[in-house]
Amino acid sequence: MDNKEKVLEIIRRLDERYPNVKTALNFNTALDLLVATILSAQTTDVNVNKVTENLFKKYRTAHDYANAPIEELENDIKSINFYKNKAKYIKNLAIKLVEKFNGEVPKTMDELVTLPGVGRKTANIVLWNAFGINEGVAVDTHVKRISKLLGLTQHTEPDKIEQDLMKITPREYWGKLSHLLIMLGREICKARAPQHKICPLNDICPSSKL
Repeated sequence: MDNKEKVLEIIRRLDERYPNVKTALNFNTALDLLVATILSAQTTDVNVNKVTENLFKKYRTAHDYANAPIEELENDIKSINFYKNKAKYIKNLAIKLVEKFNGEVPKTMDELVTLPGVGRKTANIVLWNAFGINEGVAVDTHVKRISKLLGLTQHTEPDKIEQDLMKITPREYWGKLSHLLIMLGREICKARAPQHKICPLNDICPSSKL
């Protein structure tokens, strides 16, 4: 089968295994998810959810983040890796949300990526999970690794991998594909010990034959 057929089969099989798949990050609003996604870089979702449980009670609007002293915000997220840089990103993006977007999280890729600390991956996660908008495929470490193992791309740069996946995947599945591959990566296709024998994609994955 060609890659367009393969990706549909991948989605079908993984959808059976992981029905109603969604982000593992806890959130109530688009702003919550934006902040959580920024915090999640090089940190587990479990750790992020522990921090945001109290963070989201304290900071409910972009104005709350924008007006918070940076030292206080740093202290509120200090158990997260690179918390100083992330606090700076969150405060600065909140200021921009207040000044440019009336305190609301924008619903377009072009606007989202103008915010400090927000690239295409973060924007895709927010657009799909908060608004149900398919603008692209969020390429994290799992998606990057597994899409190459499956022969869906030969690239290593996230932007180029995303373009490859968008070309072969129907638009309505862009958001879901990312989450399905992430779930597979966390549960079965682990970087150091992939479990080929129980993988639902075993027979269509070139790497399982190596």
